Amino acid sequence: MSEVIPHWLTKQAGLAPEQTAIEYVNGNTMSFLELKETSQRFARQLAHIGVQKGSHVGILSNNNAAMVIALHALSYLGAVSVMLNTRLTGEELNYQLNDAEVSLVLTSDKLINDIEQMNLSVSVKTFTEITGLPESDVKLMTELYLDDPFTIIYTSGTTGFPKGVIHTYGNHWWSAIGSALNLGLSAGDKWLATLPIFHVSGLSIFMKSVIYGMPVYLLEKFDEMVVHDAIMSRGVTIVSVVTVMLQRLVKLIGGERYPDAFRCMLLGGGPAPKPLLEKAKARNIPVFQSYGMTETSSQIVTLSPKDALNKIGSAGKALFPAQLQVAHPTDDPVGEIFVKGPMVTKGYFKKAEVTKKTIQDGWLATGDLGYLDEGGFLYVVDRRKDLIISGGENVYPTEVESVLSGMEQIDEVGVVGKVDEEWGQVPVAFVVADGQVTGQEIIQYAQNYLATYKLPKHIYFVDSLPRNASNKLVRTELVKWLERMKK
Repeated sequence: MSEVIPHWLTKQAGLAPEQTAIEYVNGNTMSFLELKETSQRFARQLAHIGVQKGSHVGILSNNNAAMVIALHALSYLGAVSVMLNTRLTGEELNYQLNDAEVSLVLTSDKLINDIEQMNLSVSVKTFTEITGLPESDVKLMTELYLDDPFTIIYTSGTTGFPKGVIHTYGNHWWSAIGSALNLGLSAGDKWLATLPIFHVSGLSIFMKSVIYGMPVYLLEKFDEMVVHDAIMSRGVTIVSVVTVMLQRLVKLIGGERYPDAFRCMLLGGGPAPKPLLEKAKARNIPVFQSYGMTETSSQIVTLSPKDALNKIGSAGKALFPAQLQVAHPTDDPVGEIFVKGPMVTKGYFKKAEVTKKTIQDGWLATGDLGYLDEGGFLYVVDRRKDLIISGGENVYPTEVESVLSGMEQIDEVGVVGKVDEEWGQVPVAFVVADGQVTGQEIIQYAQNYLATYKLPKHIYFVDSLPRNASNKLVRTELVKWLERMKK
């Protein structure tokens, strides 16, 4: 039988009713008691239009409090939240809605006009529309069964069709507990949320909030000026970021220093360039690199505070409830990363064969490449699918990007493999440059740090790089750019 805990929002509202749950940029706040009462009312209004235990309800929204209220409301009904990416086309959304058996989509007033043009295959209601409905006299959940599904989030689908990752209440619970055992908990903590809530990295912050009784400083989207101000003067102690966000914050801070109370810049979204981490260290920014994916309910490997400065470049060790191993089919120290733990998904929705292939005996094959040092610290090298094989030699795009990003004139860089008749593939770089620099100068700089076969064979100057809603580099788009250049 599944383990049972009290409903976490009801419990937190009872323990600390006046504690701030959500803080907005304008200074307004919502307490845990207000969040509970508003979420329960929203649940009864959803029940009025037929949402019940087991219903699959899509949430298609940019970051806002109504989205968080809807999430908790669905948990009070025992319904499943299907988190939808706002950047998807109508065709992509309809695939996910049909695949996840969604019966209703909830969205914000701001997005409704665009969504109505998409001809989605299910009914769409705004959060505001729901709040205008009568409330049904329905029994709300007082307990959470940890094995019950709570959310479904689709993987990016860069190869084939995207897959719906099922997260149970237990997955979210253990993700929050694992993070707390690593970072610790402080009564003064306030976590800034700027990553999209429809991604697991953003969603996990609100799971931690209700489990820890911790306020979240909520931003609709990333703005380095607002984030900087929040750290400097709004009492924010932890921020979750990806590489490009950290780059902008490092640039912005200049000679200033963050307050001592700011204790963690949690960096995810793939390996970060070492020059960037060195710059952050020089500015006393406490960067804790982490590793995780949708299937692991956010981070599963993270540097601990005591190792953050002497293990720069490492993602750390597996969180306390988790396990980690690297498979070595050859003598190469780099191999595929496998993880196991109670925060790892049990599988993909309606994809039994893929689940069986990806998860064996609880071990998840991540598709990522990395190695362990003598101390057991993980270094993530790259996605297996991004690996460039040039003349039989392995070239890791992130290694080349890390070197090039050390050049002062380069703001951003993305490296992919280009088909080559002689070598099979050769690395090429797309560069966003700040100042006058030529492709030849960039290659000459790289010659000081990289073997010849790792050197980019061509530099493409661009105004910006393709990024997803979490600001992670989308290499598949760079490959498409190359293909279009051929035509």
